[in-house]
Amino acid sequence: MDDELRPEYDLQELLKGGILGEYASRHRAGTNVVLLELDVAKAFPNEAAVNEALRLVTWLVEIQHGGRCCQAK
Repeated sequence: MDDELRPEYDLQELLKGGILGEYASRHRAGTNVVLLELDVAKAFPNEAAVNEALRLVTWLVEIQHGGRCCQAK
């Protein structure tokens, strides 16, 4: 993947009128972002697979602890 901006795009024009952090609070309110290490990320094809694996781990821990662990708050 090439991270360089194509010549036909003017970065100054793209950023014109933008407000830094305008949507940050809305994003934080409904999102829990976790950065995965590269080796872990390679094990999952998408976010649904990550969520499924974490739900399984949570379920197994709850079984091991008699349903007293990892319950949603």
